Amino acid sequence: MTLFRVLLIVMGVVLFVYTIAAVVNEGPNLFANTIPAVAEFGWQGQFHLDFATYLILSGLWVAWRHRFSAAGIVMGLIAANIGIIFLSAYILLASFKANGDMRRILLGDRTSDAI
Repeated sequence: MTLFRVLLIVMGVVLFVYTIAAVVNEGPNLFANTIPAVAEFGWQGQFHLDFATYLILSGLWVAWRHRFSAAGIVMGLIAANIGIIFLSAYILLASFKANGDMRRILLGDRTSDAI
């Protein structure tokens, strides 16, 4: 669990720093580059679209984990928009709350539900 937590910290910090550099170099408008790339049906667009679906899935997971409560929906929207910068911190905190139990990390309070 320690290595997993270190990985989460490294991923979050690296992406945060990289994002700051990207905003400084290219501005905050990610979609100015993303949407045209997707519209070209090339590999760069494929990557952007694939990544966008991962972001949507992570946001849905966070919202589901919180039973689509108002807070869960807000956190899900944040996860779907800023990705690993949010998700790494979210999972790191969940790992401590769950005492390293991966089932509880993934399912939250749903561990007693029959899935």
